[in-house]
Amino acid sequence: MLTINGKEYDFRGMTVAEVLKELGYGEQRVAVELNESIVPKAQYGTTTLFEGDHLEVVRFVGGG
Repeated sequence: MLTINGKEYDFRGMTVAEVLKELGYGEQRVAVELNESIVPKAQYGTTTLFEGDHLEVVRFVGGG
């Protein structure tokens, strides 16, 4: 299992990009942290997730 934003999911073997799509983030601007390290957007499609990984996804919200 993977922990994503505090919830457990079975997305092992998927890339960060695939997980973001599966979770409905689509084209939203997000920041992704994998096991306490920021994942550059250019690496979302090549960064594979494994058993025990911890992923945090933060969405950018505009306002004033």
